Amino acid sequence: MKELLEKIIRFRDERGWKEHDTPDALAKSIIIEAAELLENYQWPDNVPNMENIKEELADVLIYALAMCADLGLDPEQIIDEKLVKNLVKYPSTPK
Repeated sequence: MKELLEKIIRFRDERGWKEHDTPDALAKSIIIEAAELLENYQWPDNVPNMENIKEELADVLIYALAMCADLGLDPEQIIDEKLVKNLVKYPSTPK
């Protein structure tokens, strides 16, 4: 994960985009890209475009990981912490 984060930040910084990647701008970008992902599933008779789905999902992940880096958050740690909370909130159901 660390190498992936470094790759994302290096890509951004080499293009001079760091000054624009504020937490609020990144949060907005995540929503915009998520909406573009959702367009693949907008209509019941629509056949999702897997290539577009991959690209839009990658955009969401890139922005989310960039936001983690900028806020000094470890994505693995915050996901683990959230899963622990979710285990309490949503216990597994016996089969």
